[in-house]
Amino acid sequence: MPAKAGLLAHLLENFSKDYSRTEIKRLLKFGRVRVNGAVQTRHDAPIKKDDRVEILGAPKGGKNAVEILSEYPAIRLVYEDEAVLVVEKPADLLTVATEKIKEKTLYYRLNEYLKLKRRRVFIVHRLDREVSGILVFAKNEAAKHFLQDDWENTEKKYYAVVEGALHPLEGEFESYLSQNKGLKVFSVERPSHSAGQSRRMTGRSGESKLAITRYKVLRNNRRNSLLEISIPTGRKHQIRVHLSEAGHPVIGDEKYGSSVDPLRRLALHAEFLSFTHPVSGKRMSFQTELPEGFLGLVS
Repeated sequence: MPAKAGLLAHLLENFSKDYSRTEIKRLLKFGRVRVNGAVQTRHDAPIKKDDRVEILGAPKGGKNAVEILSEYPAIRLVYEDEAVLVVEKPADLLTVATEKIKEKTLYYRLNEYLKLKRRRVFIVHRLDREVSGILVFAKNEAAKHFLQDDWENTEKKYYAVVEGALHPLEGEFESYLSQNKGLKVFSVERPSHSAGQSRRMTGRSGESKLAITRYKVLRNNRRNSLLEISIPTGRKHQIRVHLSEAGHPVIGDEKYGSSVDPLRRLALHAEFLSFTHPVSGKRMSFQTELPEGFLGLVS
């Protein structure tokens, strides 16, 4: 074949015995094609003679990678290499197992996927079941420990739609959080609510932990506000608790006081993640689009 050709043409020429044209297009779309070890989704990506092109699928008769990741609710592969796996979790899917739920989790599905390559996945962090968005997983213990030890340098941002018109348009909540016997999280004191200022709370007690939530209003109307949120700390439910205690619960969050659920899901999405790669040392950043329906709540 010529020195350079589009990726789709290369796949059709070299893998048509194992996959149909439709299957090959799906494999590209879902990030199941790698060129020189990196995920590639562009049909017209140039391919050189010496490039190593792989399709990540299962042997005939078994589930392939596309089927494992696209089962409801679908998991989107954002990035993969030999050390890390970055995915977008759908809402209403547990990150890890509970006493009652073992298999219907993101962790279980990713392990099933990696079994095709005789690998396993390692937990680095979690998202609540009700929250969608980006997570990074490690593919070996060394990568897991590096990412967790460096977690304070990891940048995390979220989209949230909350009830009411939030003022000021930019600010910060800060409090010490604790948890009751019913597993509901609350502030030891009411959070601070300031624009451009940070006020350290007093009154810490027991096992409570400091939580800081920063927000910026991107758009609002009389009923709701769309926020971009960053969290220097990563405490359980901290975004949901701080916004609820400020009188602006996340839409769909019945546990923390929301009275409406127009999307039939929690309007909270982990939209941005930036971390240092455990092998290369390079800074890597990933961002997703605003989930369907969020913008309509503030139109």
